[in-house]
Amino acid sequence: MLEFDEFEPGDGQRWSTWPATTPTERGPEPRPDWIVTSASAVDTELGIVKSGKEADVFLVERAVPDDPRQRVVLAAKRYKAADRSDFRRSGVYTAGRREKKTRDTRALARGSAYGRALAAGRWAGAEFAALSELWAAGLPVPYPVQVAGTELLMEFVGTDGRAAPRLAQAHAEPHELDDWFEQVRTLVLAFAQAGYAHGDLSPYNLLVHEGRVVAIDLPQIVDVVGNPNGLDLLHRDCVNACSWFQRRGLDDADPELLFGDAVAVVFG
Repeated sequence: MLEFDEFEPGDGQRWSTWPATTPTERGPEPRPDWIVTSASAVDTELGIVKSGKEADVFLVERAVPDDPRQRVVLAAKRYKAADRSDFRRSGVYTAGRREKKTRDTRALARGSAYGRALAAGRWAGAEFAALSELWAAGLPVPYPVQVAGTELLMEFVGTDGRAAPRLAQAHAEPHELDDWFEQVRTLVLAFAQAGYAHGDLSPYNLLVHEGRVVAIDLPQIVDVVGNPNGLDLLHRDCVNACSWFQRRGLDDADPELLFGDAVAVVFG
């Protein structure tokens, strides 16, 4: 086996960033057994999965050189600085949230260079915290491996380097539609049970992997009670999710019924 001190990362590589993170920047325990925590691991860029307005998602292999037992492919979500992103309506989602440091609050309001960097890191941190809480509660979300600055490393949902299709792109047989909708309904109600709305739920933020529906893109997760826009965003989640199923002939996908059930869970 190649000795640790004989290897140097090449182009598109870096030493694993895991050792530099603190315990609060690492995913919840018990951690999946596929997590690679060795200080001798190397992160290798494999390409871009998705380019978005707020963040880009890359495919990264974390592996110990010459040790096939310690190898995993991760999704690296890298948030853009506020002046390069499109969080124009971020106040809708962050209403009710408070910054602990007055310097941070002032910097965000002024839009200074520090404030713009802080905003990007805040979205990464918010998504990491949401994924950690929801994964620990047993909800179908990617496992959050770690967060460092504006980069969130998480479980890659897919097979052999190919991302699982989004619900909007997935082809469903009639019997699968019923099953997928029941999973989405359960997901919305589970979010509500925890006091949240996804905030941007749609067929584009749901993956279908081996028959399992997985929710992604959670930086804007909303406290339904604490956010004055909470109920409106919860209702929008229900409408967006149900509309896709209705267009495919599933009459049981009633957004108002789902919304009513979700509200009853939140305030019940």
